[in-house]
Parts: sequence; C-alpha cells; structure tokens
Amino acid sequence: MGFFDGLRGGRAAQFQSGSTSSSAIELTRRHPTVSLTKQGAVTGNLRVNLSWRMRSSDFDGGRSGQSGQLFRHPFKLFKPDMVQAHTQGMVNVDLDMGCLYELTDGTRGVVQPLGTLLGDLNDPPYIKLSGDDRFGSGSGETLYINLDHAEEIKRLLVFVYIYDQTPAFDRTHAMVTLYPSTGPRIEVPLDERAPEARSCAVVSLETVKGELIVRREVRFVYGFQAELDRLYGWGLQWGRGYKTTKS
Repeated sequence: MGFFDGLRGGRAAQFQSGSTSSSAIELTRRHPTVSLTKQGAVTGNLRVNLSWRMRSSDFDGGRSGQSGQLFRHPFKLFKPDMVQAHTQGMVNVDLDMGCLYELTDGTRGVVQPLGTLLGDLNDPPYIKLSGDDRFGSGSGETLYINLDHAEEIKRLLVFVYIYDQTPAFDRTHAMVTLYPSTGPRIEVPLDERAPEARSCAVVSLETVKGELIVRREVRFVYGFQAELDRLYGWGLQWGRGYKTTKS
C-alpha cells in the first residue's frame, strides 16, 4: 500500500495494437526527436508500452542454480542474468505508466492506473490504458493513442512512476517503446542514474509546425504526478490516491 497523486473521474473503451516492425529508433540526448508525420504514422493507433526487468544479482547474487554452468562458461560469473520482474517471489516491483493530456478545446486530464482513470480510445481523450501490470510481465503496461483524432490533441506527456517500497529506476532497466501504425518502433530506455527519483517524464507528443513530433524527455523527479504537472505546466488539481492490494 502507498499513496500517490490521484485525480478524480475516468472512463473506458476498446482498442487495437499498432505497428509490429522489427526495426527500431532509439531516442537519446543527442537525437531526442522523431517525426511521426515524416514516416507516415499520423493515423491509426499509436501503441506505447512500458516493460521492465531486474538483474537477479540485485537480489540474491544471481548465482543460485548456476554452479554447473560456470565450469562450462566461466565468464558468465561476471555477467548477471536478466530476469523478468513478474516473478513475485524474486522481486517486488511495480512501475505504473500514465499520460497527461491537453486537447485543443482546452480539456486537460490524466490517464493512469491510480483511480482507474483508464481513458477512452474512441471518445475524448482518445487515449486508453490497457490496465495495471503489477509485476512487469512480458506484455507490460500499454497505452493506446488514437491518432485518427490527432487534430483534437494539443499535447501529451507519457510518464512512469515507481510504486511504494520498490527499487530505484536505475535498477529496474525500464524501457518505454512506441509502436506507430507504420514505420520503426521508437525506444526510450530509462537507464540514467536517479537513485531516489520516484517519477519520470518519459516522452512527449506535440504538433510542431505541422508535424507530429515525439520528443524524448527522460526527466526524473523526486515526487509524483503533481510535481510533473508543475514541471510541465498542466495546472491540474491533485489529491492523494491509493492502490488496493490485489488478491
């Protein structure tokens, strides 16, 4: 249990996935933007996926059950195994993804697991969250953005926050991946060191000079949604919210 910034209200809808292209563009500090317009991906559903994993060495040294393999592959001693964070007995990790939105008619709000504000794909805000993944399973958490209504969307900010009593971002190896309807997927790794950060503004979408631009943000903060709101000037009214424990 823990408390986070929550907003009142919310709706739900249907959705479909976007591109499954095998190629990828990684957004970095030196190359922070990509134009969806130039790659012809301004229609259909933009799928935004959050996944994370942990090194087994972060918890038990990563050496259990490997002694026989080390004789055959001695260099594996220096390469910690990667494990999916959905193994509850191994690690307690809960990253949540959300999206602050502003529509062209001035409507502002948030889509996020907290408060079950899962959004709507076919009506405003044209954003739908697939649900709350507590353990970073293979599918992770996914947002769907209906770009058939891109002219009604002024700006979006996709963010991730760490749920209470979980490791820091630099130990979660989190990745946010965007899958446009056409063209290569867009990857934004959250691999910068921010040991005590609780939230991260990951990527923004905004129309700039007639082009729909995806911009890498990767700005870590030590608070939650209200602090991201202040940083980006959304102007929402926030209160404390809670997540209930699933059986």
